[in-house]
Amino acid sequence: MIRGVSVRPNVGRRGVMDASIAEAVRGTNFSPLDWGIVGVYLAASLLIGFLGRRYIRNMADFIGAGRAVGTRLGIATMTGTEMGLITVMYSAQKGFTGGFAAFHIALFAGLVAFLVGVTGFIVVRLRELRVLTIPEFYERRFGRRTRILGGIMLAFGGILNMGLFLKVGSMFIVGITGLSEHGWALPTVMTVLLVLVLVYTVLGGMVSVIVTDYVQFVVLSVGLLLATGMAIADLGWRPIVDVVLAEKGAAGFDPLAEGGGFGWDYVMWMAFLGLVNCALWPTAVARALAMRSVHELKRQYRWSSISFMIRHLVPYFWGICAFVFVMRHAPDLREAFFPAEEGAPALDNLYAMPIYLGRLLPAGLIGILTAAMVAAFMSTHDSYLLCWSSVIVQDVVDPLCGHRLSTPRRIFWTRTCIVLIGLYILYWGLVYHGQDDIWDYMAVTGAIYFSGAFALLVGGLYVKRASSAGAVMALCAGSMAVLGLGPVQAMLGLEEGISGAKVGLMTIASTTLAMFLGSVLFPDPPQTQTPMKGAPTS
Repeated sequence: MIRGVSVRPNVGRRGVMDASIAEAVRGTNFSPLDWGIVGVYLAASLLIGFLGRRYIRNMADFIGAGRAVGTRLGIATMTGTEMGLITVMYSAQKGFTGGFAAFHIALFAGLVAFLVGVTGFIVVRLRELRVLTIPEFYERRFGRRTRILGGIMLAFGGILNMGLFLKVGSMFIVGITGLSEHGWALPTVMTVLLVLVLVYTVLGGMVSVIVTDYVQFVVLSVGLLLATGMAIADLGWRPIVDVVLAEKGAAGFDPLAEGGGFGWDYVMWMAFLGLVNCALWPTAVARALAMRSVHELKRQYRWSSISFMIRHLVPYFWGICAFVFVMRHAPDLREAFFPAEEGAPALDNLYAMPIYLGRLLPAGLIGILTAAMVAAFMSTHDSYLLCWSSVIVQDVVDPLCGHRLSTPRRIFWTRTCIVLIGLYILYWGLVYHGQDDIWDYMAVTGAIYFSGAFALLVGGLYVKRASSAGAVMALCAGSMAVLGLGPVQAMLGLEEGISGAKVGLMTIASTTLAMFLGSVLFPDPPQTQTPMKGAPTS
């Protein structure tokens, strides 16, 4: 496990960086031309939101795009959502700290997504049920109380999970533009980007989300290829490998090497997260539920498996290139990130990749790439905001009201929740000061939801005797995942700490066991089991 990585920049009490660090981050090629390119893209995004509003007639249109998405658009929008700026940032951080050994995470992500595309595991049966959200399946299979509890757990874990998206994405913007030295830059960029996301998500729902994702897919694909090629040309492939070997040894290539940042428990945890990312995580499942047919759904997953792998591989490589550049070609940055003086402030390594790209790319191209990253930022936020707000309304508020909310009221409350969640992530990004690695923070907070969801979906879809009592017990057991967060461990006095991977694996085992014991000890009466298309029959 990679430990001790801060999720906040090293700034003073008044928000001003140490002078030596500020000097190091000033060198960027970002120009007025690049600001213009980014501005044009942002204006286009707002226009998409206004145009998308005309296609919203009911709740299925607002959160499911009318279930009319074809294979090509499905692949593009799946890639657009999952290749968010937060993904680029935490993956680059892994490459910077873990070297080529981090590639095992990408390999698992691609392999598992392909297997889901071949087998249709979980997602096909959900699509056949024509549900809009995962907790909706909970009610059909286990009853209303399970849906409400599941919706609460999903919303809590999901909203906590995206709490740092806004801050980390904004760190990319201020890093690549050279604004990192200004204490006001980060909160200002956070606020502006959030307002833009809220406007077009509230107006257009899933229609504007999918259109924006498609635009982002095209722009980002070009930007990724160009930046990767220029990085290799700048540093040279062999020198990149040699520097990683010299600085990190075998641990820079083998995730199981002694003294490295990973280990067997981490590798096993990443294998499971490969399944989570494509078949359990609601934003990915939302794309499956919006597909026209099961055939196109499975084909979407098979082709998207490539993007599930590339979305990690390329940022890992950027992080590796940033590490090589810092260690061999930029003494000022080396001192900023790895100060020789003991106790001296160090620049947060989340800034390493954007600062490197700011020095590598020429004016014009850097604007295109930044626009692509802003697109990645916005496509992830719109999807997540729409997902969690619809869960709150569809799976908590509406069931509590006896499913009596009209469509206009549900759309109204979904839009209201989008705004409230947006305000929360702005607040959380400004006040959270944990020391967890970003990827580990996301995995742990996400496990609050997906560890229980795994037990309920597998049990509910494939095991006839799975009971509502077992489902409730499994959902409650998933809450133990919060023990993987550093601040929680510190509050409990766990000075040595337990890795997030170990906590995650124990949580999965606990939810599975809770589902099994609850179903055996407290089976549902036969008359309460409702036949359901796609559910187990034997």
